[in-house]
Amino acid sequence: MRTWTADSAGSPEAAWTLFSRPREWSAWAPHVRGAWGLGDEVTVGAAGAVRLLGVVPVPVRVLAVTPGRAWSWRVGAVVEADHRVEPRDGGCRVAFDLRAPGPAEAALAAAYGPVIALTLRRLARAIEP
Repeated sequence: MRTWTADSAGSPEAAWTLFSRPREWSAWAPHVRGAWGLGDEVTVGAAGAVRLLGVVPVPVRVLAVTPGRAWSWRVGAVVEADHRVEPRDGGCRVAFDLRAPGPAEAALAAAYGPVIALTLRRLARAIEP
């Protein structure tokens, strides 16, 4: 598993709002240009697609949700990711965990890891008071 994090002075509730609502994703993750079938807020079992870079639709299924704190999904056939909000004194930490089989995880981390780090920092800044 690979993990990226960003700390923010913003509230965990504000982070959860941006992290869990598909219509908000492009505000902090500009490479995400839309999402279908996931509802207003991610819910267990929701299945749909996320459009990356305005072109590529990627199938996704929400696997688990702990309201206000974390949600997980399967991206494509074998990649899984957790999105977490951790309360901290004076703010919160947002985190993204990536899991994939064998060398696929290392390749994804190398290619997509910088994007993950950048978008988490954007989310952290977006919720700051």
